[in-house]
Amino acid sequence: MNTARLDAWQRAQSALAQRNLPEAERQFEAVLQADPGHVQARVLIAGVLLATGRLRQACAHLVHAANSLPNDAVTVCRVAQALLRVGESAAVRDCLSHPAIAQCRDGAALATFAHLHQSLGEHAKALDLMDRARALGYDNADFRYFRSIQLQFNGLLTEAEQELESCLRLGPTFGRASLTLARLRKQTPQTHHLDYINKQLPRVQAGSEDHAAFEFARYKELEDLGEFDQAWTALERANAIMHQRLKHDPLKEKALYDSLATACDAAFLQQSATVASDAEGPTPIFVIGLPRSGTTVLDRILGNHSQVVSAGELGDFAHQLRWSADVPGQTLVDAAVIDRLPKLDFAEIGRRYLAQTGWRAMGHAYFVDKLPANFMIAGLIAKALPQAIILHLSRDPMDVCFSNYRALFGSSYPYSYNLQTLAAHYGTYRRLMAHWHAAMSGRILDVDYQALVTAPEDSARKILAFCGLAQEDHCIDLSRNKAPVSTLSSAQVREGIHARGIAEWKRYERQLQPLREALDTVLATTAQ
Repeated sequence: MNTARLDAWQRAQSALAQRNLPEAERQFEAVLQADPGHVQARVLIAGVLLATGRLRQACAHLVHAANSLPNDAVTVCRVAQALLRVGESAAVRDCLSHPAIAQCRDGAALATFAHLHQSLGEHAKALDLMDRARALGYDNADFRYFRSIQLQFNGLLTEAEQELESCLRLGPTFGRASLTLARLRKQTPQTHHLDYINKQLPRVQAGSEDHAAFEFARYKELEDLGEFDQAWTALERANAIMHQRLKHDPLKEKALYDSLATACDAAFLQQSATVASDAEGPTPIFVIGLPRSGTTVLDRILGNHSQVVSAGELGDFAHQLRWSADVPGQTLVDAAVIDRLPKLDFAEIGRRYLAQTGWRAMGHAYFVDKLPANFMIAGLIAKALPQAIILHLSRDPMDVCFSNYRALFGSSYPYSYNLQTLAAHYGTYRRLMAHWHAAMSGRILDVDYQALVTAPEDSARKILAFCGLAQEDHCIDLSRNKAPVSTLSSAQVREGIHARGIAEWKRYERQLQPLREALDTVLATTAQ
C-alpha cells in the first residue's frame, strides 16, 4: 500500500471510530480511487452508505468487492455476510463457490459459511460444512445446536435429537435447544425432559428469550403428557415474557397496513410492469398467509410436482423493492418505501427479483417462494411479476391464532405473544387480504387449510389447475418429498398430510375465551 493510500486508509479508520461518517466516506473514496480492488474499503464504505440511507450505492460497492475477492476465506466470508444483509443473494452464492472455502481449515470460518448456505436455503451444503468443521475439532454448545437444526432440516431426526441432547449436556442453559428437542417428537411419560427443564428454569436470566424458550418447551412437553392446566400456565408465562420484550404496537401496524392499501389501489395495481410473459427463466409461485396456516404443507405438495422446486422462505422480493426505493431496512415494507411506490420501476423490481432467485429453480419451470409474510406485499408482487402465481393459505381464525400463540418466533412476529395483539393482527391481515382481492380480482387463489388436509386430492387438483400445471396424483404423498424443509413444521410435515391441527385450541377453550371474543369483534369490524 503506497503512502498516500495508507494515509487515507488510516484517516478513514479514525473517522469511523469518531462516527464522522462524511469524512470516513471521503477517505474510503480516496483509497478506492487509488486502489479500486481494495475489498475491505468497499465493505466499510458500504456500511457508511447504509447508515446514511443509500442502499443502491452500498450494494454496488459490495458486488464490486465480490468480483475482487482474494484467496482468503475470512475476507470471502466477510463480503458474503455483507451481501446477504442487503439481499444480493446471487452474489452471495458466487462467493460461496470461491476456492478459498474448499481449502479452508478453520472450523469457525467453515461454521460461518454453513450459516450462509443455510440463509440461502442450501441445507445439504450447510450440513456438509458443519461436518467439515467438526472433523477439524471445532465444537461448542452453539455449534451443536445449529448442527442439530441442520440435521432436522435435512430429515435426519434421530441424529438431530442426539445432537440436541449433547448440546444440552454442555450447558449451562440453552432454552432454544430444549424447545427444539421438545418439538421433535411427542413426549411420553417414559421419555420426556421436564426434570431437566425445571432444573434449568431457576438458572436462566428472568425475562430473557432463553427464559421464554424454556417455558415454551415446558408447555410443549406438559401438553404431550396431557397436563393441560400446567401447560397453559407455562405457555402464558412464555408469551408474557416475549410480549414484554418486544412491546408490539397494533395501532402502528394498522396504520402502516392502511397506508399501504391506500397507496395500492386498483388503478395503481392494474398498471402492471412490462415483463414479457415469454421471458426466459422460471415462474415463481408465491405461497402466502399467516405463519402456521399450512404454507409448509402446500409448499411440499407443490414441491412434489415434476416441474416445481421449493426454494424456501425468501426475502428477495422485499430486498429488491427496497433496492428500487433506495431505502435500507429489515422489514418487508415501511412508510418510507410506501411513500416512494409511485416512482418505482416495477418492471426493474421484477427483473432483479428473478435475477436473484432464478438459480433456485435448478432448471425447472417453476419455483416456490414460501414466505408467509409476503401477504403484506402481495399486490406489489403481482404488479412487478405479472407472470407470478400467488396462493394464499386461509385457516380458521382460532386455529391459526392459537398456533401462532404456541410458537416462539423470536422477534419475527411480535404480535403473536399476546391474545389481544394477536386478534388485532388477524383483523389487520384479513382487511389487507380483502383489499388485494378487491383491487385485483382473480389474481390470488385462496386455499382453505381444512379442505387441504381433509380432502387433499380435490384441493391439489384445484391448485395445480390454477398454477397451469399438469395433474400429478403423487403430489399429495409428502413421504416422496425428500427435500430439506426449514420451518417450524420441519419434523411434523414429514409425517404426511393429517388433520390433527384442526381445533387443537379447544383443549384450552376456557383460557382462550378472551381471544375468541376479540376475534369476534375484529371480524365483525372487518365485515362492515
